[in-house]
Amino acid sequence: MEQEQNYIEINRQSWNNRTDTHLKSEFYDLDGFLNGKTSLNEIELNLLGDLKGKTILHLQCHFGQDSISLSRLGADVIGVDLSDKAIDCAKQIAKDTNSNAKFICCDIYNLPNHLSEKFDIVFTSYGTIGWLPDLDKWAKIISQFLKPNGQFIFVEFHPVVWMFDDNFDKIGYRYFNSGAIIETESGTYADKNANITQSYVMWNHGLSEVINSLIGNGLEINSLDEFDYSPYNCFSKTIEFEPKKFRIEHLNNKIPMVYSVTATKKNNS
Repeated sequence: MEQEQNYIEINRQSWNNRTDTHLKSEFYDLDGFLNGKTSLNEIELNLLGDLKGKTILHLQCHFGQDSISLSRLGADVIGVDLSDKAIDCAKQIAKDTNSNAKFICCDIYNLPNHLSEKFDIVFTSYGTIGWLPDLDKWAKIISQFLKPNGQFIFVEFHPVVWMFDDNFDKIGYRYFNSGAIIETESGTYADKNANITQSYVMWNHGLSEVINSLIGNGLEINSLDEFDYSPYNCFSKTIEFEPKKFRIEHLNNKIPMVYSVTATKKNNS
């Protein structure tokens, strides 16, 4: 399918189209962020631990808030994203906040052509792997950029969430990866009423696909955790049952909404 083959260009335009809306949204609270508020959540902060003096590669960083938040915790950070508009904004926000975070604009599969150093930590979170067709290639990139004994830290929306239709009324999609999902949306998760429309190409990835891709590329799984809430209010029909903890109201605590994986790059790989 032509759209599937051109997915990088379609998704670059999709994210370029959303960026202005996201910058102005309450969801991203840019003013709060510029005044020193972290954009990181409890889940990933607990996994990351003390970052002073660590080097971090942040994959699929959007306009850089998490990358800059990591740098505020004492890490040297490079953020990567395929949206040129988002990366331009990330560089500007880094300048405005006196952050030493650096940014690269490219598709992550193409990253070896832009970067050669290795890192203590590779980090990626929330709504990232759905934009990638091939998780073996993804895990290869992670492994390639980790130092021996380096750590991969990953937090993502649970694949069970992506099985539902937008209103969480019925199962609309297959749990397992069955190829590209090509759709057009009005609005965006950060502002559902925004007057924008964009097409996009995505893939569903079950947990076994994620875990086996990492194992197959020389990473040793240290932890896998699942959470019955989302720290982001980015879905329909949600209720905030505790501060910054959201569930689908009629599903309550019955489904997993987020999972996290930590893994270590084995010495001999």
